[in-house]
Amino acid sequence: MGLVRHKAAVLLLQGQGLFPFLDGLSTNHVDGPCTTVFTTRAAKIIDVCDIIPVGDHVAVVGHAMNKEALTAHLSERILGQPITITDISELNDVFIDVGDSPTPPDATIHPSFFGRMFVVPVKHEWQPTWTDDEWNEYRIDNLIPYHGHEITAAQHPLGCGLGALVHPQKGCYIGQEVLTRMRSRGKQGRELVVKTNPVDKATTKGRERSLCIVRTQ
Repeated sequence: MGLVRHKAAVLLLQGQGLFPFLDGLSTNHVDGPCTTVFTTRAAKIIDVCDIIPVGDHVAVVGHAMNKEALTAHLSERILGQPITITDISELNDVFIDVGDSPTPPDATIHPSFFGRMFVVPVKHEWQPTWTDDEWNEYRIDNLIPYHGHEITAAQHPLGCGLGALVHPQKGCYIGQEVLTRMRSRGKQGRELVVKTNPVDKATTKGRERSLCIVRTQ
């Protein structure tokens, strides 16, 4: 087992009512540390983010490729609320640990959907112990979707292995009507599966097996 670098964007939210604000925009119930998904009205993924309390503030850790879209999505919905967003990505390195890696100095530790997450000040120059290929093999073995592979703007969370992050009793968030209808009708359209190679249209290709998203109806 090892430690992989998570190419993260880290946004610091400051102000009042931060948890209710995030809860009203995302698929999971947000009242403390968690992983959740921000979606469009059509339930397509904007980003999968980890919500980490930092004193009276909240860090939202998403993926670097989605930073602009996520920042715009949140900023457009502040609507006069006493909330500010600061990009602190350049101050922090983020890692995912799926074993028993040593804890980096000054690290913030968070139980992410992807594994144990470390947010580490860049001054420590902490380094991963796993390559992306090793991380991919682990994900294939454990059916874990990831950014840029299964998690893209073309997918909805139920169809790419993120169903655990869509709270079944939660309503009133952007994309909720679409996801609730999919679940109630048993028609989510796609699902994430593991197949033995060779595999056409693999989303993550491994040495012997691959992840792919297949149609279910």
